[in-house]
Amino acid sequence: MTETGAPPRALIVAAAVVALALAAVAGVLGVLSRGADEPAGDGPLPLVSIPAPQAGSPQCRDLVAAAPTELESSGDRLGRRELAKPAPPAAIAWGQDSPVVLRCGLERPPELTRTSSLRQINGVRWLQVPGDGSATWYVVDRDVYVALTVPAGTGTGPLQQISDTVAGALRPVPLRFG
Repeated sequence: MTETGAPPRALIVAAAVVALALAAVAGVLGVLSRGADEPAGDGPLPLVSIPAPQAGSPQCRDLVAAAPTELESSGDRLGRRELAKPAPPAAIAWGQDSPVVLRCGLERPPELTRTSSLRQINGVRWLQVPGDGSATWYVVDRDVYVALTVPAGTGTGPLQQISDTVAGALRPVPLRFG
């Protein structure tokens, strides 16, 4: 102990070095235990629950049942991804490292206004909301709001395929504003 009652500086430095070494060893063991051919995004995908008051609706059940088992993105095939329990209702994901995520039954996006710029794809009207490293596209002309979050660099394939699915599973309705 020093005159102030604090432990000696050498003891503090030694403890910090040991803690950093243990963290490095844990990181290396985690990488090695995964296996060389196992993708980093393998296993159930944890999704945070967000307000989706209509997720249990018949429309969302129909959409989830009609969703494809694969999406095509820039020539790659993205397989359906298992969601970690407890999974949010009416949510689906495709792909491994940067998955594409669909959620059904959400609240009306606050960005939807009478002056919003909408894009129509295969008969479905979408509102794009840019994010950090991704974009979320909201279906805004159906009985339920649907969101498709796509990582930056994802091609247009998922948006086109989900537009076809939405057009086949959900009937169009007039836009609703706040």
